[in-house]
Amino acid sequence: MPTLPSGGSRPPAGEPHEYRRAAESFGSDAERYDRTRPRYPDALVERIVSGGPGPGVLDVGCGTGIASRQFRAAGCTVLGVDPDARMAETARRLGTEVEVATFEAWDPAGRTFDAVVAGQSWHWVDPVAGAVAARRALRPGGRFAAFWNVFQLPPEVARASAAACRRAMPDSPFDFEAMTRRAVDVYRPMLVKAADGLREAGGFDEPAEWSFDWEWSYTRDAWLDMMPTQGALTRLPAEALAPVLREVGAAVDALGGRFTMAYRTVAVTALRTVPA
Repeated sequence: MPTLPSGGSRPPAGEPHEYRRAAESFGSDAERYDRTRPRYPDALVERIVSGGPGPGVLDVGCGTGIASRQFRAAGCTVLGVDPDARMAETARRLGTEVEVATFEAWDPAGRTFDAVVAGQSWHWVDPVAGAVAARRALRPGGRFAAFWNVFQLPPEVARASAAACRRAMPDSPFDFEAMTRRAVDVYRPMLVKAADGLREAGGFDEPAEWSFDWEWSYTRDAWLDMMPTQGALTRLPAEALAPVLREVGAAVDALGGRFTMAYRTVAVTALRTVPA
């Protein structure tokens, strides 16, 4: 959950969507990403599908197709867009049609959709240009929904993770202290920027927030398997990653070798208004 900082060492304008090396690094181990990343609550998928005018879904930053497969299982027809050809290749192999492009530059070629969704990806998209692209791709009455799985590590694991990452990446632009703060507070700026982007783009009703609370149990090995898929760690060489995993593993061992993660899936959503 480390985020880019509000000051200091960071990309030129300090926004996640401008940090392209991180945004396009997840395909370095696409199989691990798909295997370990958490899914999304069925209640979220059902609410998006039931509130739309039809079954056509555009999945922005679809990655390996985790959310896409959930929407397909709910009866939708899904097209994914992702800037990483490696992630797209895995998504296609698992049954999702994908076009490779950044969303801001993607050409819908006259196609429109009943929902535009973005799971764990909208912070990598320019919030205004992305909202304009979403408006163009949505049918009137269609729903936009960007959502994130926000997790709260046990305090002992959070402190060990932050300390290990700081030692391994002292010059990183990521804010590792975010791991030790209240998770929803860390994500609040992303939610605000997403909503403000929709307002500035125009053509949407007033954005709303949804949230869904749930839990997941991790063994030591399961958590360490997922950690290298996090944005701060995807580009870290194996020799630098190993001590991070050792330190975090020791913290999980001290808890008995497993822990229960508190998750909250948060969404920013709005309907495409019907032209007068």
